[in-house]
Amino acid sequence: MKITNKYILLVLFVFASSITAFAQTAKYKCMLQMTNYQGLEAYVVVSLIDPKGNYEETLYMMGPDKQWYNGFKEWDKFNKKKKEKLNGITGASIAAGNRSLTTFNLDESKLDKGYKLRFESAVEDKDYFVTDVEIPLTTAGITQKTDGNGYIRYVKLTKAN
Repeated sequence: MKITNKYILLVLFVFASSITAFAQTAKYKCMLQMTNYQGLEAYVVVSLIDPKGNYEETLYMMGPDKQWYNGFKEWDKFNKKKKEKLNGITGASIAAGNRSLTTFNLDESKLDKGYKLRFESAVEDKDYFVTDVEIPLTTAGITQKTDGNGYIRYVKLTKAN
């Protein structure tokens, strides 16, 4: 086979692979309702957790000041190792009783394979909730309203069009 034919096949393969990867990512709208706790605005981090319970990726951070990220003790260990760039996936912290609407991307190839979305919450000089909300990344579970265990009252995800 000529070199140009090999090159064309390689380019087609790379192109087809990128289309497949792109097609598996979908935008999800996230509505998060906070409880009426006493204290300052909460920081919330949304992470993709693998089937073994390990952090795989940070999907969103509600809270702009990096100086407070170490308050998420478990997530901070992961973040220090992976050194993720959080630019573009951060937003405002959220006050007691308020509601937040955000959007983030999910790799749908991870649906029904044991992955979870974890919402951790922390408030300055208050408790830290490692698993305030955990949502199973299943076809049925992803869009179910899920109640929180700490500062988050509930989370509801819907697929964006």
